Amino acid sequence: MRIREFLSSSQVVLDVRGMDKAGVLNELAMRAASALGLGADMVAREIRKREELGSTGIGHGIALPHARVQELKKPFGVFARCRQPIEFNAIDGQPVDLVFLILLPAAPGPDQLNPLAAAARRLRRPEVVARLRAATTITEVVRDLIESD
Repeated sequence: MRIREFLSSSQVVLDVRGMDKAGVLNELAMRAASALGLGADMVAREIRKREELGSTGIGHGIALPHARVQELKKPFGVFARCRQPIEFNAIDGQPVDLVFLILLPAAPGPDQLNPLAAAARRLRRPEVVARLRAATTITEVVRDLIESD
């Protein structure tokens, strides 16, 4: 699966102002819920449930929070760059500034984890991460995250 199949430019956010993990995740949940026509509380609750199992901070300032949502038929993503790095209980103990939220359908399918794998592969590349952090426009993020995928 390619990132462009579950992330659009309208779901890329620069300089998220959340001061902590809960604030950033709530902001992304509200954005996703609005785009999908779902309840923000329900989306936020599902994200929190997954996060309680263990932090989705994968290291190097990157987090891949994800959750299954009953009402979804296909994966959906929101990518955000935080204005200031936030504590995320990441595996390497480093604060997070790049957050790629991925919502997945509740019913397991043959490609159920492919969106997470696609995002992780892209964000594993140091040159991509450096460009995402240096980007000044959403167009630049889209070019490096979606179009180059």
